[in-house]
Amino acid sequence: MKPNIIFFFSDQQRWDTCGCYGQPLDITPNLDHLAEEGVKFEYAFTPQPVCGPCRALFQTGKYPTETGCFRNNLMLPGDIKTLGEYMEQDAGYETAYIGKWHLASDGELEKKPVIDHTTTAIPLELRGGYTGFWRTSDVLEFTSHGYDGFVFDENNQRIDFIGYRADCINDFALKYLDQYDGNKPFFMTISFIEPHHQNDHNHYEGPEGSKEKYADFVLPKDLEVLGGNAAEEYPDYLGQCASLDENLGRLIAKLKEKGLYENTVILYASDHGSHFRTRNQDEHLNGYDDYKRSCHDGCLRVPLIVAGGPFRGGKTVDALVSTAGIPKTLLALAGVDVGDDMIGENLLDVAEGTNPNRDNEVFAQISESRVGRCIRTPEFTYSVYAPGVHGGIAGASDCYADDFLYDLRIDPHQLNNVVKDTSYDEIKKKLRERLLVWIERAEGVRPRIVNE
Repeated sequence: MKPNIIFFFSDQQRWDTCGCYGQPLDITPNLDHLAEEGVKFEYAFTPQPVCGPCRALFQTGKYPTETGCFRNNLMLPGDIKTLGEYMEQDAGYETAYIGKWHLASDGELEKKPVIDHTTTAIPLELRGGYTGFWRTSDVLEFTSHGYDGFVFDENNQRIDFIGYRADCINDFALKYLDQYDGNKPFFMTISFIEPHHQNDHNHYEGPEGSKEKYADFVLPKDLEVLGGNAAEEYPDYLGQCASLDENLGRLIAKLKEKGLYENTVILYASDHGSHFRTRNQDEHLNGYDDYKRSCHDGCLRVPLIVAGGPFRGGKTVDALVSTAGIPKTLLALAGVDVGDDMIGENLLDVAEGTNPNRDNEVFAQISESRVGRCIRTPEFTYSVYAPGVHGGIAGASDCYADDFLYDLRIDPHQLNNVVKDTSYDEIKKKLRERLLVWIERAEGVRPRIVNE
């Protein structure tokens, strides 16, 4: 029998919030145990550090520049076969989607959108091919806060919830498992918004008591040195991550109660991380100040753990991987080989080392506050930006300029930008060429990159 598959993913979670990635506090015991059973990817990076574009990639297996979803508040196109459609039509799975969608509204957030489902029910034709169990809000931070809110079901009925949001979203997943009849294998996505900050409150909203419970936090080195607002927000951020982990534990307990655990694969990841307003305060952004949208590990590096099915043994994979491979991996688990119809690689191939000649580097597109592109290798981070191009209007450019270069061998926390250091000219030349290869592969064009 095909395995059941659960895609459990968070929003804006750094890799180093997890014990299995070095977090000193006891934040993620359930995820840590899952890593001991399955496979942990030590160096996993998002291909797009913005919520909507990354979600579009997760649903299509295509770069945001190909789908047109290069920034938030752009709808998923209707002419691309989605993960949900593959699962239902090709793999014969029953589907369930719970939580944040972020792909059913069109237009600028600061203007009146053409189609706006940010606070209303998402019609069936805009659900990306998911026809089954549905407890979802298009923009969950608009229909809820840390406590209390609402989503909509498959019949477009509003479902209010009372309590801590992560608990309530997970309760919907438990409800699905309680009503699951076992006639088909299931594919369930649980898309949490935690530990994303609450936009209208400009605050990370952990469970009550988080500041006291996690008062002994230790800031990651980049946040300790660069400041931002981490010193104030990190305890609540950790509280949100701990809540996610508690709910992962509740989910696993329910699977075991129902006799489903042994035949279920759980993939845990995040769409991107958070640099806590430390990285985007520069002349290219006109004062834009946020939590992501840069080449730095703080917002690109994420947790990625897969357990169940062929992902077993407590293995740690040290190769660099992109979460762009998640949709292809999920479909491979369901018995569907999409070949070149999706980007990325089957993560099982990386875990098993079946392609020793793979490029041990990752590529990311950056958009919204800037248009940028970057490459991350084990030794270097190199990033470029498009001068004068506003990322909310355009997703790509025909000309980029040097932005950042970090030598991770001596600067693992990316604190010293050496992009203008002439002693790195040869290294920069090689990285620039590799980046151009990635851009051309992803976007079909070869732009110019110039020295700023």
